[in-house]
Amino acid sequence: MPLSGDLYERVANAPAVPRGLPLVMLLTGFTDAGSAVSGLIDHLRETTSPQPIVVFDNDVLLDYRARRPVIVFEQDHLTEFRPARLELSLATDALGQPFLLLAGYEPDFAWNAFAKTILDLAAELEVSGLNWVHSIAMPVPHTRPIGTTVSGNRRELTVAHSVWRPRTQVPATAGHLLEFRFAERGDRAVGFVLLVPHYLAETENPDAVITAAERLMAATGLVLVMDDVQERRDDYLARVDEQVLGNDELQQMVHTLERRYDAYMAGRNPDDDSYDDGGFSERDLPSADELAAELERYLATRPFGDEDKPGRS
Repeated sequence: MPLSGDLYERVANAPAVPRGLPLVMLLTGFTDAGSAVSGLIDHLRETTSPQPIVVFDNDVLLDYRARRPVIVFEQDHLTEFRPARLELSLATDALGQPFLLLAGYEPDFAWNAFAKTILDLAAELEVSGLNWVHSIAMPVPHTRPIGTTVSGNRRELTVAHSVWRPRTQVPATAGHLLEFRFAERGDRAVGFVLLVPHYLAETENPDAVITAAERLMAATGLVLVMDDVQERRDDYLARVDEQVLGNDELQQMVHTLERRYDAYMAGRNPDDDSYDDGGFSERDLPSADELAAELERYLATRPFGDEDKPGRS
């Protein structure tokens, strides 16, 4: 669709931005298994004191009917309108190190114009590279560390952190396009895909948030305070274990996933059948979806903190 206005507005009295900072990108949208991205956005907005530099125009980039903003109704009147936010901000980690944070919704429209805008801003600010995270659901057990697939041109990070390297076609996101354009231009770029247990994909999973933060810290050298998320993680996993131990079918599913995961990580097949697409297959889990739905329904009714508050971008 043709652009109806400027993509963004520079913030008046925005802070001066040092040159050479890392750019961290967190965009919600197509997939966010375990709420890894949205949870980390909320956490960084609360802990890194982001100061907006550029605010993107929702009327140009967002499909309101697909992702409606929140309105607050108080008994007999409306008290607050909460539009989605997509901003480029200057943030600070726990050691006082500055970095750039591009966080909010994935644009629905004008991807090429959006990518060009970010590339131009990155060139203007002489960023040191693009670093981003998203998450997908995979048939892996919650009793093992969340793995990642790494893309981009940071080979040292691929060697250290990529546990699954498929050759496949996937639906693209705006993040993929930006990574592709950064690398095409010769700039440093790295993307981490978190492989979140599929039966927990629809829950608020603090373990996924922590893993996302850890990968970004490894890529940028930033230090992010995650203590409160760690506390929620311990409680969350304890509740998951409680539910699994009380259900024989869930226990069997998790044990099967553990066996396949451990065999794959050891470089061997767990049975006579070969793996599909790099090693993870659900062929021997005919009822996994039903079992996952049961666990998701249980966890969705349990509070794990404030991250389910309305109005999240």
